[in-house]
Amino acid sequence: MPLHPTPPEPPPPPEQWSSVTARFRYEDVTQDGRAILTALPLGVSLTAWEQLILPDPRWKTLLGRGVLPILHRLVIEGGDSPVSVGRPFEVRGCYQLAHTVDGGGEVNRLLLNIWCETTAPIGRTYGPPPPNAGEITVVGRVRAEHVITRPLGAKDQRKVLRLDVEGLPAVPPTRMTVAPAEQLISIPRGAELIDETLLPDEAPLLFGLVHTDSNQHVNSLVFLRSFEEAALRRLAAHGRATKLLARRAEIAFRKPFFAGERARIHLQAFSLEGRLGALGTFTGEPPASPHSFVRMMFG
Repeated sequence: MPLHPTPPEPPPPPEQWSSVTARFRYEDVTQDGRAILTALPLGVSLTAWEQLILPDPRWKTLLGRGVLPILHRLVIEGGDSPVSVGRPFEVRGCYQLAHTVDGGGEVNRLLLNIWCETTAPIGRTYGPPPPNAGEITVVGRVRAEHVITRPLGAKDQRKVLRLDVEGLPAVPPTRMTVAPAEQLISIPRGAELIDETLLPDEAPLLFGLVHTDSNQHVNSLVFLRSFEEAALRRLAAHGRATKLLARRAEIAFRKPFFAGERARIHLQAFSLEGRLGALGTFTGEPPASPHSFVRMMFG
């Protein structure tokens, strides 16, 4: 299975790349040896954030002014080769600054984009080694898109359209087009519907402190775990096999959830080229506009 996403062309300069060696936890690797998708974004922190961004005096200045990159889209793909929790993996990552424009060509958003790729030797935690044991394989890739904003500022001061720090371009020269979040709940071309429309999951969500992180809201990976479980429930209700593992997920965030809030997943199952998938939304209770949009494929 080809793995995406890959870094942009031309690639960022060498000073915007880093590599780190780390180890999986037992809960990161399934019984068949594949890494779960939610284990892979750790590489974003280990490389770009910890090695490149947080130690950089320019970024320290921005963070000190309350200017923060806020995650708004996450794309994760996992490989299919088995790996062992007893062997270290390597993550190589990079970041890029960019901007978007409005219909009149005016800058309307600054972005921080981070890519990382995790590689490890093929192996197995227990039992006989698999074919090609020791060969380096791509365990997964991640793209994390952040909007640079001032989240704790006054409402009319939250949008950041310039980086007024020496050593950083005021407006990054790379121009991007960001797809609407709603696009994730469009049925992929060629897909066969299992559900005719988005339907509520049977299990409501109640967020507690266990679901939150130090950013004071529900952690982004909680949504992917919850959605994968909801998709398996829906597939089981249709009589489909559920010995499955999410191999690709994309989620776009509109606004956060907080501890003590309730949410409901609405999802639609489908099949595409012999693989099962689901797409859907996380909506607050009482119902309002969706907080996030998700599309997921299984393998």
